[in-house]
Amino acid sequence: MTQSVVVQVGQCGNQVGCRFWDLALREHAAVNQKGIYDEALSSFFRNVDTRSDGNGPDIYKGKICSLKARALLIDMEEGVVNEILQGPLRDVFDSKQLITDVSGSGNNWAVGHKIYGCQYRENIVEKLRKTAEHCDCLQCFFIIHSMGGGTGSGLGTFVLNLLEEEFPEVYRFVTSVYPSGEDDVITSPYNSVLAMKELNEHADCVLPIENESLFEIVNKIHQMINSGKLGSTVKQNSLVTSSAGRAKTLQEKPFDAMNNIIANLLLNMTSSARFEGSLNMDLNEISMNLVPFPRLHYLISSLTPLYTLADVNVPSRRLDQMFSDAFSRDHQLIQADPKHSLYLACALLVRGNVQVSDLRRNIERLKPSLHFVSWNQEGWKTGLCSVPPVGHSHSLLALANNTCVKPTFIELKDRFMKLYKKKAHLHHYLQIDGMEQSCFSEAISSLSDLIEEYDELDATKGGPRIDPSRLKIAV
Repeated sequence: MTQSVVVQVGQCGNQVGCRFWDLALREHAAVNQKGIYDEALSSFFRNVDTRSDGNGPDIYKGKICSLKARALLIDMEEGVVNEILQGPLRDVFDSKQLITDVSGSGNNWAVGHKIYGCQYRENIVEKLRKTAEHCDCLQCFFIIHSMGGGTGSGLGTFVLNLLEEEFPEVYRFVTSVYPSGEDDVITSPYNSVLAMKELNEHADCVLPIENESLFEIVNKIHQMINSGKLGSTVKQNSLVTSSAGRAKTLQEKPFDAMNNIIANLLLNMTSSARFEGSLNMDLNEISMNLVPFPRLHYLISSLTPLYTLADVNVPSRRLDQMFSDAFSRDHQLIQADPKHSLYLACALLVRGNVQVSDLRRNIERLKPSLHFVSWNQEGWKTGLCSVPPVGHSHSLLALANNTCVKPTFIELKDRFMKLYKKKAHLHHYLQIDGMEQSCFSEAISSLSDLIEEYDELDATKGGPRIDPSRLKIAV
C-alpha cells in the first residue's frame, strides 16, 4: 500500500487541510468500525504508540493507538495553525509537524518565496525527510495553497521546488485556489502570476480551483434547500457542505462549506489508493494518462453529487444524471464550460455500487457532445472504488485536461498587466533581496507561452480527423 503526504501552506491551505483531515477521519470511521489500523488508514495516517515521543516505528497491526496525520503545516502567521491545535483535530498533529512565524508575508510573493523560503529551508527539508521516513512507499505529495496571498503563493511554490529537489521520483499534486476578480488583495495578480511560473515548471499535476465557483456552488445548494425545491432528497447537514458532524460542534466558519468541497475532491481522488474497487486508479495513473505534454498539467475538476441524498437506493436515472452533471458548467470548480472546449483527456473516478457497464454506457452516451483532440479520441481513464463517501450511495469525480482553463489564465494575465503597466506596487517586491524586475517579465512570459499552447490546441478543434497514412504494399 502506498502513502501520501499533505503539505498545507498559508491560511487558505491550512483551513482546507483542516477540513480534509476532519472528513478523512469521518470517512475511515464509517468504514473501519472495529477500530483496527489497516492499510486504508495507513495511506494518510500513522499509528503511533503514545508512550513514545512519536519517533518510534509505526504500529502496523492491531488496534488504533494514536493516529497522526502524514502532514506538514506551514504558515507565517500562527493564527490558523493555533486554531487547529486547539480544536478537535489537535491530537492528529504534533509540534514536529508545524512551521510557523508571527509576522506573515504581507500579501507579498517575494517575502514568502525569497525571505521565508531561505530562512526556513533547512527546517522544511528536515521535517519533510522525517515525514517521508515514516512511509514505506511514498507515492505522492499533495500541496494545498492559495495563489493570491503571500505565504501560500510564495512559500507554497518554494516548497514545491524543494520537493522536486529532494524527492524527484515522488509525484507532486498541487491544489491551487485562485482568487476571484473581486479579491480583497490588490497585489493578488502579481502573486498569482509569479506562482504560476513555478507551477508550470515544477508540478506534475495542478488542480486549479476558483473561489468564485465554490461560492456559487455553495449558494446554489443553500438556495435549493431553503426554497424546498429538492424536498426531502437533501439533508440539511450534508457531508460536502456542512461541518455539523464534527467531533465537537463548533460554529461553522464562512469558508468551511467551500473548503469542504475541495477536501472532498482530494478524498475522492485518493479513494482508489485507500479502498478496494473493481477498477483501481492509482495516483500515478492520473498524471500518466491525463498529461500528454509536461506544461499542460492543469486538470479541471467537477464533483457530483454536491449534497447528501436521503434515499440511499438511487435509481439508475439519477446515476445517469450524475454523469451529465459532471460535464455541466454548474459543477465545475473553476468558471469554465468544458463541453464547448477541447479535451486532451478525461478521467472519471466513480465511488459506490456502480458497474463497469454503467460507466461504459454513460461514456458512450456523452461522447458525441464532447470534443476530444483528433489524436486522442478515446482519451478516457476510468476508476471504480466500491466504498462510497459517507452519506452517499455513489459519487463521481471528473478530472479533465481541457482547454477551458485558458480563459482563467487570460483573465489573470489581464489583471496582472493592468498593474504592471503602471508599475503599481512593484517597489514592495523589488526591495526584497534577490527580487528583480526580470522575475516579473519571466513570469508573464511563462504564462503567455502557456496560453499560446492552449491556443494552438484550440485551433485544431473541429478540424477534419486525419488518419496517419499507412504503408502501401506493392502487389
